[in-house]
Amino acid sequence: MTILFCGFVVLMVAVVIGLSARYLDRRSASVFAAGLLVWLLYVGCIGYFGVIRNVTMRPPGPVFLFLPVIALLVLFIVRTRSTAGAHLAQAFPLWILLGTQVFRVGVELFLHQLWHAGLVPKMLTFSGANVDIYVGATAPLIAWVATRGGMGRRVALVWNGVGLLILANIVARAVLTAPGPLHLVHTEVPNLMIGTFPFMFIPGFFVPLAVVLHVLAIRAVGGAMKRAAPAS
Repeated sequence: MTILFCGFVVLMVAVVIGLSARYLDRRSASVFAAGLLVWLLYVGCIGYFGVIRNVTMRPPGPVFLFLPVIALLVLFIVRTRSTAGAHLAQAFPLWILLGTQVFRVGVELFLHQLWHAGLVPKMLTFSGANVDIYVGATAPLIAWVATRGGMGRRVALVWNGVGLLILANIVARAVLTAPGPLHLVHTEVPNLMIGTFPFMFIPGFFVPLAVVLHVLAIRAVGGAMKRAAPAS
């Protein structure tokens, strides 16, 4: 499973960098690719050398993963509210921003296997309280619906909002079931995935990727609806 997961990470990194190279200008794509690779190297190092799973250090190891992720996402969301953010969202076809979320099906299948391996509690899988797999499974359909006009864009907007709420729910459960000072929800096994190499790329890469795609899609749909309003 470890080799398969590493292959999945490499595949998705290649897809993200490839799409950036295709739809962004050369300078922006190069900066993004370099930044992404540096980030993945950082996450890989703190996972491989056991920093994340060390909850006895001060600050606890998970802080070195979660704090940068939160800071980067907040910065990204703030930036998307600017004119530059609007241009970024419009640089990609809407169906790509929506359809790429299908990768979440793969993530959920790996989480299910991690449950069988005793690294995550059942509630973090689709056999428990995690319905995120349905967001990934419906992504291609929503990508098609969004191209069908105004009603399709409204459906896509609602779908993105629901997807973010579902993601927030599972992230909160993942944090509250992980070892450390925030381990407030006690389950049959703690969430050891966060500090286990290479599966810490789930919170360190796949979760931020899902958030970024949702935010860009919402920005793109909102822009398209505003542009369509005067015409109607």
